[in-house]
Amino acid sequence: MPPPSAGLTHAPGRFPSKGGPARGAFAGRYAAGMQATAYTYDSETRSGSVLLDDGTPLDFPAEAFDAGGLRLLRPGQRVRIEVEGEGGSRRITLVTLQTF
Repeated sequence: MPPPSAGLTHAPGRFPSKGGPARGAFAGRYAAGMQATAYTYDSETRSGSVLLDDGTPLDFPAEAFDAGGLRLLRPGQRVRIEVEGEGGSRRITLVTLQTF
């Protein structure tokens, strides 16, 4: 009987131990494109906040919401975000729904 992992494949470069450039969770704590969970959203200002997968809250402005083409966002929805900057200067530039 083959091991449980037989037949499973991973995206090239996803895991640094497999060789190739690191991507995904290993590309850095705040990669340019990443997933998060909608935490708050104000429909009047079109701004809100998301929770990164490590639990860190990060606010987004109306411009980031508008860039994603969304009309409404509900807390708990999975979203894809794009982030620029690092540390205290990081900001969300795009919020859109996560599609698979």
